[in-house]
Amino acid sequence: MKRKIYLNMQPREEALALFLSRFSGRKTGEETIDVRSSWGRITAAPVYARLSSPSFHFAAMDGLAVSADDTFTASDQTPLTLHIASGQAVMINTGHTMPEGKNAVIMIENVLLSDDGATAVIRAPVYPWQHVRKVGEDIVATELLFPTGHEIRPADVAALITGGCCTVSVRKRPRVCILPTGSELVPLGLAEIPAGKTIESNSAALAGLAEQSGADVMISPIIDDNFTAIEQQLKNSLADDNDIVLINAGSSAGSADYTVQVIEKLGEVLVHGVTIMPGKPTILGVINDKPVVGIPGYPVSAIIAMEQFVIPLLTKMQGKSLPPANMTQAVLARDLPSPAGIEEFRRMVVGKINETAVAVPLKKGAGAITTLTRANAMLRIDAQSEGEKAGSLVDIELLVPRHQMERTILCTGSHDLCLDLINDRLRSQDPAYTLASTHVGSFGGIMAIREGTCHLAGSHLLNPEDGTYNVSALRAHLNGQKIRLITLVHREQGFMIPSGNPKSIHSIHDLLRDDIRFINRQAGSGTRVLLDYELRRNDLDDDEIAGYEEEEYTHMAVAVAVLSGKVDTGLGIKSAAKALGLDFVPLTEERYDLIILEEVFESDMIQAILNLIATRSFKEAVEKMGGYSTRETGREVMLQM
Repeated sequence: MKRKIYLNMQPREEALALFLSRFSGRKTGEETIDVRSSWGRITAAPVYARLSSPSFHFAAMDGLAVSADDTFTASDQTPLTLHIASGQAVMINTGHTMPEGKNAVIMIENVLLSDDGATAVIRAPVYPWQHVRKVGEDIVATELLFPTGHEIRPADVAALITGGCCTVSVRKRPRVCILPTGSELVPLGLAEIPAGKTIESNSAALAGLAEQSGADVMISPIIDDNFTAIEQQLKNSLADDNDIVLINAGSSAGSADYTVQVIEKLGEVLVHGVTIMPGKPTILGVINDKPVVGIPGYPVSAIIAMEQFVIPLLTKMQGKSLPPANMTQAVLARDLPSPAGIEEFRRMVVGKINETAVAVPLKKGAGAITTLTRANAMLRIDAQSEGEKAGSLVDIELLVPRHQMERTILCTGSHDLCLDLINDRLRSQDPAYTLASTHVGSFGGIMAIREGTCHLAGSHLLNPEDGTYNVSALRAHLNGQKIRLITLVHREQGFMIPSGNPKSIHSIHDLLRDDIRFINRQAGSGTRVLLDYELRRNDLDDDEIAGYEEEEYTHMAVAVAVLSGKVDTGLGIKSAAKALGLDFVPLTEERYDLIILEEVFESDMIQAILNLIATRSFKEAVEKMGGYSTRETGREVMLQM
């Protein structure tokens, strides 16, 4: 089929308004369900009580049931004797039916009973219906309990049952059908993933979001990038009782992107291309008067498209309203340039340093699924803006409860696997804390400490002059700033190489060989400083190293590059090599420290970390990873700033 380019790019708000207006007034059908399973559903008609509650007068207290008229003369000066034996007063328990002719209850603690229980003395009167639950006091039969369009809460279910309602008419759940497409996709569960194939995961995330919005979801088997196959499956899905069909991937304008062509052939394309990032290739269409949405294939783009276009429609179809965003203000930790004319959604990690919320941006990329799992906030950069400056106060949407954000510890700097171990153990404590680490290298961590945009930073900066770690750099860049330096571990740095060492790499000199491809760490990282120091010490020229200019930001990323065969070796820590089954050629042992702001040092969050790393179980777990020594873990390094 002839390729046709769309991507006519409409602003998000205009595209959404057009999409929703096309289905204005569209509601799902009605169904009658058991009231006990109605929590979270939306009423499709007004609900009236069948019974009154209470349905009889009953005592609200333990005591004596009486006629209030008989007690009016009682006082401290003129105590009144009531005769139980004659029926003038009746002993009664809470919840029991009021005897005929009685309209009040005297609390038992205000009654002096005779030894034989035949009489009772009171010193104060009661008024009519005192301490009595009257018929219909809570609910009156035929009373309106809930109007149309009410979202039933757990307490509402109890009210419905109390009012005698056995069933309730509610909106049907919208039916969403997801069609995952892509010849490169394979299902989860294969013993081995073929080369060039990717496990299909988007449909699970999209289904979760749809179900969270009240929908029932069906996911079709994976469809190859074939126009006829996609067309036939789409026809089948539209013929079924589905309210919305989502086609995942193939929404852009590439040669194998058929979604827009299929929608155009079978119906109408309302929008192809929205001025948002991620999510630009989103398609909004109509076939047989049903909404059909082309969801981009990259995970972050897919979820943005789902959140911005599908969830609002699902919400409207059920007669609900979207809840207001949980907004707060935060200081931006780093510059965030953004292309003009594009509305950008950036996932962030936000934590509170003293009384100030600080937002740290996560890496960009429509395919970076970890930005979705690690983020606790979202920053929307307006299409008219060219970005935000570090230090600016920005409005940000919290994706987690506020108290969870306030228990997030911002850690910026050098990467180490021990940080993941700390985070895991902090999350299992009570109260639970989250250690949110962003990897910008040791020098980047020191700069973040200087700017006050993190609680702590990991660092292993070598001083080439005397072979010490961190102290010289802190004196040079944080002179006068109050900080504390705590040793986390000593660790082995060396060359990660494929198992069996097929190219016989044994020393730093081998990096200059013509048959060796190397991958570096980013400038400012402690590992990069160590490499450059060793090159100078051995009088070696970095220009002769193939791959010196190629950079990764974590030890695990370097290890993956070696494991995949992209490179032959890279410098990193032994634990990363061990984690991926690589061999390791040691170069040196270094000290990895935590730089902590003095102003937060005594906080519960930081003390939780210090108490944790001092435990025997933590130290044993660290040393089990390989390449670590915990001989000084938790020791404070004295600074003469």
